[in-house]
Amino acid sequence: ADGGDAELELSAVRHQPEGLERLLARTKFTKKELQSLYRGFKSECPSGLVDEETFKLIYSQFFPQGDASTYAHFLFDAFDADRNGALCFQDFVIGLSVLLRGTVHQKLKWAFNLYDINKDGYITKEEMLEIMKSIYDMMGRCTHPTLQDSAPAEHVELFFQKMDRNGDGVVTFEEFLETCQKVSSTAGAFSIDAILL
Repeated sequence: ADGGDAELELSAVRHQPEGLERLLARTKFTKKELQSLYRGFKSECPSGLVDEETFKLIYSQFFPQGDASTYAHFLFDAFDADRNGALCFQDFVIGLSVLLRGTVHQKLKWAFNLYDINKDGYITKEEMLEIMKSIYDMMGRCTHPTLQDSAPAEHVELFFQKMDRNGDGVVTFEEFLETCQKVSSTAGAFSIDAILL
């Protein structure tokens, strides 16, 4: 009976236009996994919606040694696919499905979207620097060895040396994809971390 109640509850959420069957079709999670994820989501967010401030509070708990608020802002934007300023369960679970079980192409598209802050189809050095600074802030000053203040800018330069294949000062998704695929084929395994960090 509990499984049926959870299915009914999941499909009956007002601001959740997609029911369980549609989410099963749009994600790579099983019915039990979706039900479990939904219970966790509802326990953290009883209203069924997460605004950016709540998301930042939840995410910051994972990085107590640093300031995760700026990076959490960028993550929130990446998960908020419909750009309405709130995450519903659908936004969360579709993004999570891509990150955990998506194809390499889907993961790279999601990562590119994260780095393309203004969503214009290009990653600029300025956007990349904002993201890198937010990652270094999130990691905190407790890293060993201690990171220099110039580390984010140096990281951006390395990123652009790898990615900006035509030297025009911006990285397109095609450049991003091509470089990531070359790096993963020579490394023997795919890792966004290895490519981006």
